[in-house]
Amino acid sequence: MLQIFHDINIDWLGKRRFFIGISIVLMLAGMGTAFYRHKFHPNGTEAFNLGVDFKGGTVITVRFKQPPPADTLRAAINQAGIKDAVIQPVLDKKGEFLVKVAHQGFEESPNGETQAGVDAARAKIKQALNTFGAEADTNAKTLEDDPKAAYKIEGTEAVGQVASKQLRNQAIAVTIAALVGMLLFIAFRFEWTYGAAAVIAVFHTVLVTLGLFSIFQIEINLTVIAALLTLVGFDVNDSIVIFDRIRENRKLYRRMNLYDVTNLSINQTLSRTVITSGLVFLSVVAMVLLGGETLRPFSLALLMGIIFGTYDTIAVAGPIMVRRMRPVAGYLFGVDAPIGTILGPNWMDEFLIVTAIEEDRVVLGYATTTEFEAAGLRGEAYSITEAKAFYGLR
Repeated sequence: MLQIFHDINIDWLGKRRFFIGISIVLMLAGMGTAFYRHKFHPNGTEAFNLGVDFKGGTVITVRFKQPPPADTLRAAINQAGIKDAVIQPVLDKKGEFLVKVAHQGFEESPNGETQAGVDAARAKIKQALNTFGAEADTNAKTLEDDPKAAYKIEGTEAVGQVASKQLRNQAIAVTIAALVGMLLFIAFRFEWTYGAAAVIAVFHTVLVTLGLFSIFQIEINLTVIAALLTLVGFDVNDSIVIFDRIRENRKLYRRMNLYDVTNLSINQTLSRTVITSGLVFLSVVAMVLLGGETLRPFSLALLMGIIFGTYDTIAVAGPIMVRRMRPVAGYLFGVDAPIGTILGPNWMDEFLIVTAIEEDRVVLGYATTTEFEAAGLRGEAYSITEAKAFYGLR
């Protein structure tokens, strides 16, 4: 396998407080911004800039004889007084666009958008479209039937409050279901502690990404939810690669404590992580720069998620996993454990015995059940004296 880094020996867990501190600051900044915008902002803005899919509005289908570029159409709609319109070309119908706009200065009924609101949005869109030529006659069945027309509004639909709320709830439910599914899979495939660490790291990526969307008020629509679900799978995949290497190294280096095994595993997989994430990063950057306004929220969500997902795979998932493994593996952050304390058996049917205590971790010795039985020690209730005698400790 291609190796970018050779013979690296970075103490990632030794820097865990610094990395976790960065994560906490980023999450607090995002949540604080969202809370401020929702509760105290003078203009009463929402915590997130929700798109038409989640906030409701009007969807207008328009067809052109000579379709203008999407950016030109967006500029005309902006001049008509509608900001943040979503313009989507219909790929299978030449010259046809979907124009999604938010509510336009009307009171919404509980069952959906009022007709007055639909008419207001349609009037503003029509004002913008008239800059490209005349609208087709209402009696014309198709755009081609009117030789003087430049465009025809094929249909107008309202996305009401109820439908938008259902989409929003479904988006939240799908994201949570994906996280729970990942937790169960990794818990079944490895251990529940690995699953918990991976899901916490993914949750961290999602929260940081949403926080940045709140800070910069980037629109959140259904494509952003698709990006977040993509990040869930991508981030967990990276974490699984490291966890699998940790599992292999624990078998190869039985006398090495979990702290050092985790550092070794992260360093060994660092080239793979950087290459994989780097290639995806370059592809996403191209989408950000060349994908246009329609794909901008989707590509920005992926860009932020790739950056912070790679970061938390390396710097967050490992320390969390080690922290959660401490009742089994004995990596105790500042917790005193007498030399000779027995922990186990673990998932590999091994007993772990504290053989030394260092500044912020304990050093473990490994012994299988067979080795214990050969020494005349049976069961799980061994005295500290017996454990010390087995390892030749004083």
